[in-house]
Formats: sequence, structure tokens, C-alpha cells
Amino acid sequence: MTIRRFRTSLVARVVVTVAVSALAVGVASCTPKPAGPSPAADSFVDAFAERDVAAAAGATDQPQKAFEVLTATWNDLQAESMTATTGSARINGDTATVDYTYEWHLPKNRVWTYSGQLQMGRRDGEWAVRWSSTDVHPELGDTQRMALRSTAAPRARVNEHSGSDVLVPGVVHRIRLNAAKSGNVVAVANSLAAALGRFDSTITAQSIVESATAVKGDYQVATLKQDDFDQVSMVLSTMPGVTTSDEADLVATERDFAPDLISQVKKTIIDDVDGKAGWSVVTINANGVDTDVLTETAPQPVGSFSISLDRPIQRAAQEAVDRRVEQTMMVVVQPSTGALLAVAQNKAADRDGPVATTGLYPPGSTFKIITAGAAIDGGLATPDTSVPCPGRIVIGERSIPNYNEFALGSVPMATAFARSCNTSFAKLASEMQPDALNVAAAELGIGPTYDVEGLPTDSGSVPPADDLVQRTEDGFGQGKVVVSPFGMALAAATVARGSTPVPQLISGFDTKVEGNPPVITPAMVDGLRGMMRLVVTSGTATRIADQGEVYGKTGEAEVEGGSHAWFVGYRGDIAFATLVVKGGSSDNAVAVTRDMFSVLPEEY
Repeated sequence: MTIRRFRTSLVARVVVTVAVSALAVGVASCTPKPAGPSPAADSFVDAFAERDVAAAAGATDQPQKAFEVLTATWNDLQAESMTATTGSARINGDTATVDYTYEWHLPKNRVWTYSGQLQMGRRDGEWAVRWSSTDVHPELGDTQRMALRSTAAPRARVNEHSGSDVLVPGVVHRIRLNAAKSGNVVAVANSLAAALGRFDSTITAQSIVESATAVKGDYQVATLKQDDFDQVSMVLSTMPGVTTSDEADLVATERDFAPDLISQVKKTIIDDVDGKAGWSVVTINANGVDTDVLTETAPQPVGSFSISLDRPIQRAAQEAVDRRVEQTMMVVVQPSTGALLAVAQNKAADRDGPVATTGLYPPGSTFKIITAGAAIDGGLATPDTSVPCPGRIVIGERSIPNYNEFALGSVPMATAFARSCNTSFAKLASEMQPDALNVAAAELGIGPTYDVEGLPTDSGSVPPADDLVQRTEDGFGQGKVVVSPFGMALAAATVARGSTPVPQLISGFDTKVEGNPPVITPAMVDGLRGMMRLVVTSGTATRIADQGEVYGKTGEAEVEGGSHAWFVGYRGDIAFATLVVKGGSSDNAVAVTRDMFSVLPEEY
């Protein structure tokens, strides 16, 4: 009985299911297809947007033509994706139009949106897209294609303090030598050195041979600006194993304008000089010629970069240091802003790298700026305080002489400063706290770390001195204290300004200062200004007295094999530090500085 009921129930369910299914089929067969052209239009744009070109072409009345144009459109636009929608349909008998909107997503986040109309036709009651190139874009002709074009933004320029360009967009040519392909590498190297030596005196046949034979493949011999390359391109083309290539770059407008520093600037900003490229979509005719612009976005160039170097000051400083055969360098800072107006060193100094800003040397008597400042700060002396200036003094185990052991007796500290009495400042330093000179140096900007974008720097080192003899020697710039011309220029700028300026080279690139140096006191500033002026009017720097209201301090630092010549100071809003390595008398550094000031334009 149970089994029979189960079977009866199963048969009944099958009958019911079949009946329902049959009813559903009957109802479906009676349901009419959606009327109008919109479904056919939707099929076309949906397939087009999904990049199913075959399906989209199949929804038209000319599949072969449609396939070719639709494929070319995706490829020539380099499109990443596209969204498409249809809008209103308008029917006129067996023809119709259906609105469409396409939104193309092109490389580099470019978006292009436009609208048009699909032409529709009906045959035997079935709607289809009537193929035309306007189904892709309303302004596209039947023999035309669309293509994406990119317009590079012009590279930024770099100008100096007074506004003239120092780096501009241009082309450079790289000259390479493959020793293995040269045949006779020595002969080719001689020819290359003869051709390129006029642009770079460091290029020699020996250096070319040694470098080219040490590498596999190409060795880059030189990089030339366009004007230079034009002078030698013909002769280079005849040399076996020599190849040239060109590329866009920033090029210096003047070969001799702070070349090493400008090179550092270029390395710092090169990743930021390219603006945002523009782009357009154009129509191309059957001959491959651009015929129209369908959309265009202009490039967005980057504004010019500015560096603090001042062309007249840089030129004057460079000419001045170039007159000396010894390693000679000068750093010029604008006290009011911290702008580095000039960093100049001659070829002799260049051999040791950027020593004007990183080289550390004993400062000699220029350090008396710090010692005098510490004496004022510590209440040991004022410029008017009488101090002894014997020809020689013994402190601890150290016997300290003046130059040629001159003696002044007891004189105001200002006079001892102007005449550069070693004995006076050795005695003052011996009476100070171990960290007094360290603190005073920091007040004047020496000691902190300055991270100047585009320029390596080291201001100097003034360690605290517990040892009496060391502190005594430090007091007149021997001992263990070392400074750079950069650091001493900051010290002079601090006296001129009344606080230490933050040095800067590239506008918009902030300098980071490590440490929290103490603030210089007004009494220290006032005292130093008066004493530094006295050095020029009646002291050791009278040679420069005819160059306006100059404030300064000379120094001669004894080193093995000779002595360094220093002159540090300021005039108006120009602070400087000049060093002639083993230049002997400090008067030589004063002379270099005078040469710089004497050729500056009157407005300086």
C-alpha cells in the first residue's frame, strides 16, 4: 500500500511539472519581442565597450568594414577601457536614430567623453545598425581613423638671482668609444682628445685609452652641447669605433658659470622639470595625414626654477680666485635672506672637490670673531676693555707669539682685534669655560649641520676644550678648531644680520638645519660690528678700505709647509669668506676679496 501511494504521487508530480512547463512554453511563444531599434543599438554599444569587436561588427549591416574600423579605433587610441550608453530613439518608417555617449579611458588617466547618433535600419522587421564611421565618432569620415597624440610640456628653465637663465631645455650629444671596434685604439684616442680637448681639458688620449679598454662595449668619452657638437660632428663620424647619440636635457647657458655647482643643481631638480604632457585625438585620412583635432588638452609646463647665485657676484668672485695659482676659494652669502650668492674656487681647488663649502681648515685669526664674541657674552671683556698684548705669552706649556712678536702693551680689545694680537685672545680664551667657544661658534652659525638642497656643506667643528692649552690655541684659531669658507661666510652674515640666516640655493627647496643653536646676543653683535669695521679702517685689512664700508677680519693659520690666508667679513648685504690655501700673508686673501668687489656693478 505505501509503495503504491508513492508511485501514484510521483506520477502526479511529473504530470503537473510537464503541464506547467508546457504552459510556460506556450506563454513564452506568445510574448512579442521588444519593439524598436534600441535593443539592436544596445547590443552594438555593449559589445563595442567590452572590446568584443567581432560581436559589435556583427550587429551592423557591414560586419567587415565595421570590424576594421572598430579594431583600429581601440588600437590607435591606445584605450584602456570604454563605457557606452544609449539614449533616445527616433523612428521614421524603416529607419531610426539612437543617441549614444562614449567615455574613453586613455593612458595616463586621460578621459574623453562625447556623444553622437547611431543610424539604424529595419529589414524584414529586424533592426540593425547601419554601418557608418559616425557610429564611432560623429565627425569621423568613412575613410578616416582616430589616433591619440601626446604633446610634451616644455621643460622648466633655471635662472639665477638676477633673473638670467643658467640652465635651459636643449639637446646634448653623448660621444662613446668601443675599443674593440676601433681598430687602433691609441690612434682613435689621440684623434678624440684632439677634437674634444677644447671643450674639456681633462680629456686626454691616455685617459681615453685606459678607460675604454677597461670596459666591455661602449665607454662614454664626453657629453657635448649642440653648438659644441656641431663643430666636431664631421670629424667624429670618420673615427672607427666612435658613436654619437642625442637626447633632451637641461644645458648650461655658460660653460664657465659655476659648472660644478650648476651640475649639482641639475641633479637635484631634474626629476621635477617636466610638466604634465598635453594630449589630443586627431583624425587621420587614408594617406596617414592628420586632418582635424577632435579633442585637445594643452600641456601644463612647470614654472622656472630659481637659484640664489647672482651672476655678477659669481663672475666677479670666480675671476678673483682664478688669478691665484694656489688653491683659492670664496663663498658669498646674502645676510638678509641666506641666499648663496657665489661659490667660487679655482681649478687648483677643484682637484679636491667642493672644498669651498665642505673643506675644513684651521681659521687662524679669523676665529677671533668667535673668541671676542665669547668674551663679550661671558662678561670677560667689551670692545673697550683694556687687555694685554705682549709680543709673546706663555700659558700652561704653550708659548704663543704675535706675528714677528709685535707688542702693543695694554690696549682696548677692539685694538687688539684690529691689529690681530694672538697673545690677547689666547689669554682671553684661557680664562673661559670649556664650552664657551663652542657656544659662541654656534651662535655665529658654525657647528650646526645644514642640509642645503643641491649643495654639500660642512660649516666646521669647534669642540669644547677642557684642556687649558687646547682652549688657548683655539682662541686664536689654531688648536683643534676647523672651519670651511661656507661656515665663516655664515659667521660674517650673522654679524651683519644680527641672527644666523638659513642658507639656501634653490628656491622652493628648504634647507634643513640640525641642532638648535643659541641665539646671538645684541651686545655680541654690536661689539663685533665695531671691531670688524676697525680692522678695515686702521687694522690689518686697510688694502680694501677703498671699496666702501667693509667690515672684516683677517687671519693667517699656520699649517705644515706654510700658512693659510683668510679674510672674512661683509659689506652691506654681501657677506664673504675668502681662503687662499698656503697663501701666506692674510693680505693675499684681502687682495682677492678686493678684486671681487672692485669689478661689481655700482648698484652692488
